[in-house]
Amino acid sequence: MTTHQPASSAEQALQAVEALIAGALRRGLLEPLDAGAARNAVLDLLGFDAPLPGEEERPAWSQGLLEPPAWASGTADASPSADGPGMPVLLAPLLDYAAEAGIVPDRTVTQRDLLDARIMGLLLPRPSETQARFALTAASQGVAAATDWFYRLNVDSNYIRMDRVELNRSWTHPTEYGELEITVNLSKPEKDPAEIALLKTLPPSSYPKCLLCKENMGYAGRADHPARQNHRILPLQLSGEAWFLQYSPYVYYKEHCIVFRAEHVPMAISEESFGRLLDFVRQLPHYFVGSNADLPIVGGSILSHDHFQGGHHAFPMQTAPIEASFRHPGYEDLRFGIVRWPMSVLRVSGSDPDRLRRAAGELLAAWRGYSDPEAEVLASSVQNGERVPHNTITPVARRGADGSYELDLVLRNNRTSERHPEGIFHPHRELHHLKKENIGLIEVMGLAVLPGRLKQEMELLASCLDGSASWEQALAEGPPTMEQHRLWLEELQASAGGAALERGEALRLVEASAGDKFLQVLRDAGVYKQTGEGREAFGRFLASAGLVPAG
Repeated sequence: MTTHQPASSAEQALQAVEALIAGALRRGLLEPLDAGAARNAVLDLLGFDAPLPGEEERPAWSQGLLEPPAWASGTADASPSADGPGMPVLLAPLLDYAAEAGIVPDRTVTQRDLLDARIMGLLLPRPSETQARFALTAASQGVAAATDWFYRLNVDSNYIRMDRVELNRSWTHPTEYGELEITVNLSKPEKDPAEIALLKTLPPSSYPKCLLCKENMGYAGRADHPARQNHRILPLQLSGEAWFLQYSPYVYYKEHCIVFRAEHVPMAISEESFGRLLDFVRQLPHYFVGSNADLPIVGGSILSHDHFQGGHHAFPMQTAPIEASFRHPGYEDLRFGIVRWPMSVLRVSGSDPDRLRRAAGELLAAWRGYSDPEAEVLASSVQNGERVPHNTITPVARRGADGSYELDLVLRNNRTSERHPEGIFHPHRELHHLKKENIGLIEVMGLAVLPGRLKQEMELLASCLDGSASWEQALAEGPPTMEQHRLWLEELQASAGGAALERGEALRLVEASAGDKFLQVLRDAGVYKQTGEGREAFGRFLASAGLVPAG
């Protein structure tokens, strides 16, 4: 490729290369022996033949050349210094130069993301080196230190784009069930009209098969698939099967990880699933892990590849108390309890993960075959001459403070009706202006992930409440989806008593109302409601599964 290189721009780019290599060394992405080779690779990618005059030899790079990497001894700090500019800042001038020099076709976010992943891929250890360092750190400092290091690697490699994650708007909302967590997701940039038009012209591709497949590691990406040269995954054995651990590029909570099966096989909840979840928390006891359900409407966004999500975070559901305890004659060593939560959750705990797996498997089988028309629960229906199952479970595993094992089994049903065509146990239509997507694992546990458009829309609602804008002005300034909040504004104005509020007070009222609506979303998704009738119906199912009240 022939590129035009403006002199001043080229000199700035060469200086930026040096700053990038120095930043990678400072963060432990590179060892001193790697620095020269990494610099040459970046120079070549950007069309340069040599570094700036006088930069051929860097004294700091020569230190430690004859010694093995510090981490190889197992005593190195798992979190190297992150002083100085972050990697997005160091990459920016190189991305600007690439657009000016014609190395990338345009300045869109998509093209910049494709290139910066390619650049960062040149600065990272090979996958096998990453695995070796994780294993050494786990053996010498403990698995928590190893995950700390691996998470830091994913941030420093710019795979987790923290500069975007930090744009998210987050708050908590007090309820009778504890404090719900709410995030307006601003970390995933929207494509501009030209990019959207381009996507329609691209030929279909089946490689990688999905965004989770192990083949993504090192993949160059394309306009409709992210580049993954800066992506690293770790192999795991779960119940004797090959799985992998990675972090989510859009972290919604602390150390948000994804655990995916080596094979591209569909999601399936089974007794074996519970065994894998429990095996994961045996190996990483400081993490929780859970699975989306395996049916449409109540499942996650990716049903084609079996996977879990986990991390180092205590969700509101975890801290919710038990409101009714039960026992099972066949499992007297285990504890069973209904969790005080807007969805229908049975917590099973004990010291023996194998016993826990078997008990959970029996409960799953009982739920899959259970019908109670009075509670609108049908195990299956016949559609187009075929039996369609409706009952499944969203499971979550963790370790207790005493080292015991816990499984939260969230009962799910994906039936629809004329009144609720999107789902009987799904956010009802009056809430769709806030949340109409599937209620997956993260929401089930008490964290609402709301679309980015809501930031502007909620600010415009606050403007209507503080008197700085009329509804007509809000409609004119906001996106087309603003119209769907008309009734919400009327509710907010009624709460405010019709008076104009101070700006901060108006924003807090809108956020509190969003929290109330998320609570109602969870109530809608709950099979058994927090009423006398709901508790009685929940008890009927537990009795059918062999559980009896404790004490």
